[in-house]
Amino acid sequence: MPLALVAACATAPPREPLGDDARRALTLLAERYAEFTDMRALADVALRKGGERQRLRGVLLVRAPSSVRFEALSPFGPPLMVVTVHEGQVTAYDAIQNEAHVGPADAETISKVLGLPLDPEDLVSVLVGRMAGPRDLRSAELAAPDAAGPSLNLVNGAGGRQRVWLDLGTGLILQRQIFGSRFNALIKYRRGGSGALAGLDLDAAMSYITGSITYQNLVEGEGIDPERFTLTIPKGAKTQPIR
Repeated sequence: MPLALVAACATAPPREPLGDDARRALTLLAERYAEFTDMRALADVALRKGGERQRLRGVLLVRAPSSVRFEALSPFGPPLMVVTVHEGQVTAYDAIQNEAHVGPADAETISKVLGLPLDPEDLVSVLVGRMAGPRDLRSAELAAPDAAGPSLNLVNGAGGRQRVWLDLGTGLILQRQIFGSRFNALIKYRRGGSGALAGLDLDAAMSYITGSITYQNLVEGEGIDPERFTLTIPKGAKTQPIR
């Protein structure tokens, strides 16, 4: 057996049997996630990273499982900026500079463009307030309710941990906490009386990132053409890799 595989086997947490309560909660989360196909909304984004502050208003398109498009609107004329995550690539076009940046869609490049070190599927799940449970689940334990409600503690094979607060009747996610080597974050979702998603608040103080997204005119499940996530870089624009 290769040495790297031996090390991986030695460090991966053992699988633990799931209790009935945890299994039911995971099933609810998976059912809610499976219902999602696409979402479009106006999004007001306020992000602070270190000493930098950014406020943008734009159109957000999201399509399962891993496609995102955000167009930062200008008061007049075409969008100021367009960012797409689609089919394994991140493309960011700055209309003011007439400059595009292109790179592989992974947590590192998404962090450089959007400030959030999440892979495409996790980015989609955070934006739409749903999740299917971690890949390679090792343990899941339902914790007693606290001020935010009941929660699931989840551990995956790489040792990554998450805590998800949810409504055990509907499977709606109320809060999500991610514990990772590169990103520790608490995401609190704002919802209307019917459970409709109104926005989210993000606190990743250890990564010096805080912010919020507020949704307006949110529509789910009406269908978005995959071509909307393909960004054609204007002729003459300077193109360079995301470093």
